[in-house]
Amino acid sequence: MPRAGIQAAQPALRFIPPDYKRWVLWLCRAALPWILRSRDLVQLETSGGERLAQLFAEAQAGRCRLLIAFRHPSTTDPLVMAQLLWREVPRAARAHGLRLRGPVHSQFLYDRGIPLWAGEAAGWILSKLGGIPIQRGKLDRLALKTARDLFAHGPFPLAIAPEGATNNHGELLSPLEPGLAQMAFWCCEDLAAEGRQERVLIVPIGLQYLTTSDDWRVIDRLLARLEDLLGAPPAPPLLSTESDQVLEHRYQRLIALSEQLLSLLESFYQSGDRAPASDFLERLSRLQEQGLAVAEAHFDLSPRGSVAERCRRIEQAAWACIYRDDLEELSEVERSLADWSAREADIRMGHMRLVEHFATVSGSYVAEKPSIDRYGEVLMILWRAIAWIRGREQERPPALGPWRVRLVVAEPIDVGDSSATYRRDRRGAVDRLTAELRERLEAAIGSG
Repeated sequence: MPRAGIQAAQPALRFIPPDYKRWVLWLCRAALPWILRSRDLVQLETSGGERLAQLFAEAQAGRCRLLIAFRHPSTTDPLVMAQLLWREVPRAARAHGLRLRGPVHSQFLYDRGIPLWAGEAAGWILSKLGGIPIQRGKLDRLALKTARDLFAHGPFPLAIAPEGATNNHGELLSPLEPGLAQMAFWCCEDLAAEGRQERVLIVPIGLQYLTTSDDWRVIDRLLARLEDLLGAPPAPPLLSTESDQVLEHRYQRLIALSEQLLSLLESFYQSGDRAPASDFLERLSRLQEQGLAVAEAHFDLSPRGSVAERCRRIEQAAWACIYRDDLEELSEVERSLADWSAREADIRMGHMRLVEHFATVSGSYVAEKPSIDRYGEVLMILWRAIAWIRGREQERPPALGPWRVRLVVAEPIDVGDSSATYRRDRRGAVDRLTAELRERLEAAIGSG
């Protein structure tokens, strides 16, 4: 997430209620092809579009409620999902003789932080498209209640990214949050309480971005640019043009680049005084711990849970200092101190944001499959982290596209099959449903 540029305490964050307007959807639908082209998205390949069209037909006939669970590797995913629903599904329906009422659309959950850095206009558009904002680091009861009601009673399916945040990897799935499975079971309960017979189906959708080019020079130029930003010594000359030697030379440059950035951050956090660690992942884990500890100490938070959970708690603690509902009651001096506290909170939250950039780095992703796409994904993670450190997060990164997008609509999961288990063991049923969803998403992104 880009910096919000906090200089003073702000009024408390308000819930932006979903307020779907069909005319806004039509305007966005008309602008979508231009927006996709501006992102260098030139081709969309859909597998299973007819399956999704059939499911929409069943939902419109009142036979099921749909919960769309899509992969979230990039901030561009909402645009791709819009293209899938607004254009690809109607096209598949026509090709298979299915009659769908327009518009084909879904309501969706989105991070409440998006309008903070994308602007109020983004929040307005998301609201008019039926979006439901949720604050991820706390029990956002109003958002959950709204989403639950719309899932059971709204005019459209509900779409959620179960990874919770982008992970910047096309072939690596982040841990799934249990909230999607819980939402599905709530819908089963709500329908049963009303005597309704609709099935509740989770539709897993794999999503990947693949470059249309096989020109490795763009990767080498990005490597060189990052080496320059880090002040790295020039790469040793390549003494052979043999394919294996070229691949090894490029990989060693990537390793050296990652090591240098890690060393600089270790020096910044003064973590080198601990027992030395030679393993890259151990060093990265230690660095993440140090960055989170700086933020948690400031907000008096205990270091419990996963990295993602700790990041969300830090975000909420910072927001509590920045976005306040008591500003009108403060004296002039108290307001000045509140502004000071807000700036401090924003700085401390920056340590957490830096950790977020490395949360999905595995250390072996490129080595396992040294493709141009995997190189690009890892280098872009490094680019964004360095841009964040430099305060240039709005700077446009080097172009690695154009891109083709691969979408795979997997076999839906009938949540009703697990309802009896849920009544006996709620947590166990949620965990098992989440695990089943993970299996299907992994199969979807591995099916190409």
